[in-house]
Amino acid sequence: MFNVKATQHVLAVNDLEQSERYFIEKLGFKLRFRVDGWSFISLQDFHVMLGHCADEVPARETNNHSYFAYVNCEDIDALFQQYKAASVQFVQEVADKPWGLREFGISTPEGHRIMFGQEIEQ
Repeated sequence: MFNVKATQHVLAVNDLEQSERYFIEKLGFKLRFRVDGWSFISLQDFHVMLGHCADEVPARETNNHSYFAYVNCEDIDALFQQYKAASVQFVQEVADKPWGLREFGISTPEGHRIMFGQEIEQ
């Protein structure tokens, strides 16, 4: 039977070291390994492959196309407070939405945006 175990997102970054450091130090990702211009990092089952692309258009210049993931999670308020204490840049503060999710959004230094959401219990 088909079952999704995890997702893995591929991001082009201009500065691999800075991006890796931000994901690890600010967002709590763990380094899995590095190889030939790539950094493989994870936040539990949320996996990201950062690829060094020095001449690529920065994500911030792609406007709404810079959103690359929506992470469904638990204990969203604790994560929000952790990120706030780490001075993460928010594109949206934590709030209950009419579509039944409590969510917030963040941005990386290169402009990649991630949304985090938790179902609101009825």
